[in-house]
Amino acid sequence: MAEEPMEPDDQTEAAAAGAFGRTVQERMQRRVIMNVADRHNPRLRKFIELVNADDELYGLWLAANVNAIERLGMTDHGPVHVKIVMNIAVKLLRLLISGGVQPSVVTNYGLETNDAEVVVAAAALMHDLGMSIHRSDHEAYSLFIAQMKLRELLVEMYEEAAAAVVRSEILHAIISHRSDGRPLTVEAGVVRIADALDMAKGRSRIPFAAGSTSIHSLSAAAIENVVIESGVQKPVRLRIEMSNSAGVFQLDQLFREKLAGSGLESYIELEAHIEGEGERRLFQEFRL
Repeated sequence: MAEEPMEPDDQTEAAAAGAFGRTVQERMQRRVIMNVADRHNPRLRKFIELVNADDELYGLWLAANVNAIERLGMTDHGPVHVKIVMNIAVKLLRLLISGGVQPSVVTNYGLETNDAEVVVAAAALMHDLGMSIHRSDHEAYSLFIAQMKLRELLVEMYEEAAAAVVRSEILHAIISHRSDGRPLTVEAGVVRIADALDMAKGRSRIPFAAGSTSIHSLSAAAIENVVIESGVQKPVRLRIEMSNSAGVFQLDQLFREKLAGSGLESYIELEAHIEGEGERRLFQEFRL
């Protein structure tokens, strides 16, 4: 989940460079391989194969992360982030389908649930490509970069008209993840929420470790674990484990904003628990 950027100092930049490599070649040697359980979905498997073979796409993720972490002191927006978001998104979609929710590409175009998985996986992988250009309005920049890459990738998987539809659905999901986005599809709502759920232990702690003590960094550091499972009253239940009540800010302010308007509010239940004796007297459980 994105937070307010801080001004990085020389030590922060040097530490980030040491962690991720300095040259393009060094960074590529630490390449993150994209994978997701394909569950006998040949189209999803083919798409991931094409993604992993695309050096240009990986270079864009590297550039996005340099802008985010090394230049702005923000959280990860690179290959690790998009891989996590992709896996969360695909899992969310499958839980929703198991709970009787029909993907929009099935409802509107008669495509298959396999195609819906391609939509959410692709949108998750490409939603932050615009960070390679600038943080400001990066969601819009992501559109024309993703448009270019999708024209290359989808042509190997779909006939021309179907490729155009799937591409449009992916681009819609990308733009809908912005803070004021308004998803019109199940798939777009899934990507919007999946992006917000990359908050488990260690994932949002770069600004905190670098010295930022804002409510954004403190609350992010308090999130220990995120469990996504079948719900009791709704198709999806999110269980958030926190080490400190500051984590409530992530849920009540930031996650609530992503959930609102996603179109999936009625399908998701959330509960959060505080671990630690000192915190139990103040706060034990939070629900959305």
